[in-house]
Amino acid sequence: MTALWIVLIFAAGCLGGWPITAGILKLAKSRSVRAVDAHEMGAQTSPDAARPDLAALTPTPEACPPPAQEAGVLRGGLLIGMLERAGVVLAILSGQPVAIAYVVAIKGLGRYPELKAAPESSERFIIGTLASMLWAAAVAAVAKVLLL
Repeated sequence: MTALWIVLIFAAGCLGGWPITAGILKLAKSRSVRAVDAHEMGAQTSPDAARPDLAALTPTPEACPPPAQEAGVLRGGLLIGMLERAGVVLAILSGQPVAIAYVVAIKGLGRYPELKAAPESSERFIIGTLASMLWAAAVAAVAKVLLL
């Protein structure tokens, strides 16, 4: 593989993953993907509302807890994501896919204190990590199949 191809693969794997990951995180945050919360369930009328035995089980909006706060953005995510994708691409191109486990472990251990302090960020962390790594793995696997 020539040096130019390697640079292009790394650029596609590292830089191309940023808009993909950002788009998936935006999609995950959208109203169409979020789970229906108790407020929305309580506001809807159900066919069983006429039955007194089931009407008592339907939550009222007043009894519902307030909606969860939005997950915060973890600092350094853009740079960490690029390094993570570079590690995945390097692991696959060098024939050492087990090294991806090291990348996951390092990222998880490095983020653990922040995720423990702000558990609402953990879903965003998982979605971003999976989207980022899947992009990098796909780019590297396709490049390896086509160029080697």
